[in-house]
Amino acid sequence: MDLFIRALEYAISDFDKLLAAFHQHLLLVFVPLTIGLGLGLPLGLWSARSKLASTVLINLFNGLRVMPSLAVLFVAIPYFGLSFQSAAIALTLLVMPPILINTDVAFRSIDPMIREAAQGMGMSPGQVLRSIEIPLALPIIISGIKTATVEVIASATLAAFIGAGGLGSFIVLGFALYDIPTLLTGAIPVALLALLAELGLSSLQRAVQPPR
Repeated sequence: MDLFIRALEYAISDFDKLLAAFHQHLLLVFVPLTIGLGLGLPLGLWSARSKLASTVLINLFNGLRVMPSLAVLFVAIPYFGLSFQSAAIALTLLVMPPILINTDVAFRSIDPMIREAAQGMGMSPGQVLRSIEIPLALPIIISGIKTATVEVIASATLAAFIGAGGLGSFIVLGFALYDIPTLLTGAIPVALLALLAELGLSSLQRAVQPPR
């Protein structure tokens, strides 16, 4: 308990630095997640529609999933240097697989008879996509977004190793000084962010679940 009190005291004494690191961390989460959604959702839909695209994309992004987060960050350094850009690109590569793969699975799992019935009622392909397929696929897609969000919140702490800031800077400093309260100052907000993301997106996933 004493460690948490000391961590709170440290956070209060360096509140400006903590707030700046928190803003940096949110940016490290928001930018890769936005890019990942912008690319992963349409690519996932394309993958579900095309066998060739599925073979290439799923294998490619499944390969990215097995790479350690820190390894992806360090691979970007020779090309983009020690910068926010390196961290954002590396973290985008980490969020893409769950978004793309879940989107592919979501659209593939829709019963073809449902599409045929909708088309038989005179609905255009665009109408079928918007009114039938997307609502049915949404719970699985959100599950992928949830996984990606929690992963990027945790992995963004590693950006501190390449000088990109964020709450990971307190964790790195805590390790360097072997000072647990300093480490907890960064670790606790990250854990809370991940928990809030998990709970919030789980609630959204339940809310969009079609009635059986």
